[in-house]
Amino acid sequence: MEHQHEHHHHDAIALTSVNSAFIVGITLNFLFVVIEVITGLYTHSLSLLSDAGHNLADVGALGLSLLAFRLLKVKATKKYTYGYRKTTILVALFNAMILLISIGAIAYEAVHRFLSPESVQGITISVVAGIGIIINSVTALLFLRDKDKDLNIKSAYLHLMSDAIVSLGLVICGIVIFYTHWFWLDGVMSIVIAIVIFLSTWKLLRDSLRLSLDGVPGNINIDDVKSSIIEVVGVIDLHHIHVWGISTTENALTVHLVLEKDVTVEQELEIKREIKHKLIHVNIHHVTLETERKSGFCDTEVRIKI
Repeated sequence: MEHQHEHHHHDAIALTSVNSAFIVGITLNFLFVVIEVITGLYTHSLSLLSDAGHNLADVGALGLSLLAFRLLKVKATKKYTYGYRKTTILVALFNAMILLISIGAIAYEAVHRFLSPESVQGITISVVAGIGIIINSVTALLFLRDKDKDLNIKSAYLHLMSDAIVSLGLVICGIVIFYTHWFWLDGVMSIVIAIVIFLSTWKLLRDSLRLSLDGVPGNINIDDVKSSIIEVVGVIDLHHIHVWGISTTENALTVHLVLEKDVTVEQELEIKREIKHKLIHVNIHHVTLETERKSGFCDTEVRIKI
């Protein structure tokens, strides 16, 4: 039996710049939370307090994501052979659950406030929300370049951009309240905030739950993977194919390949190399291939770490 081991060190993201983005984001958003809480209590604005709760959840999410990225650097051990890469997935799932809980709290209080509206200061709401637009937009731009490379970075970007949109809505809401004294708009805006949070959270929850259950990552089509492998000359079939996420940036695959009976050793090695290059282009970084001849006798195993 022949074994082939190939190692390729894969860096999906420059962690230094990502760490800096998270630190800046955490600092700016926490300061804004403090501003919103103080102003919200002073003006009796539920919409500001609701947005503060949402932003506080985002600060926690950013902190957990930063922790998860740092754990990516921890080397594998005998007990944790993949290191702590899975924490990035668990953190994404935990963040989504926290946001869903905040949605319920905001919606409950918003309905109560809508039925019993209280006087609020529209201009003050608009000024604070205007600060929020600037802070959230600037912070979101820090994640723009890497947002399609990792689930946690994408969730951070989407949350911050949705926060900026919510802040814009609060600016408009504050101006309308100032001129019309429609204080019930404060409760309505809180409900809108809850809906926006839900829409931006649902995909994060779905994707992180799938990865937590070792499902096929959302950016990989397993039928396309099968087709690209079968297209390789010398491969006539495959079975026992599994694709899962090791982290939010790294994916793994195992598969049994059935080769033509007359494939030579040199041809088999070339088949393995070609498959390896195909898979790296569809974001699969750790590959285990087991080959067998058309007769069904399993005579060769290969493990390739890309």
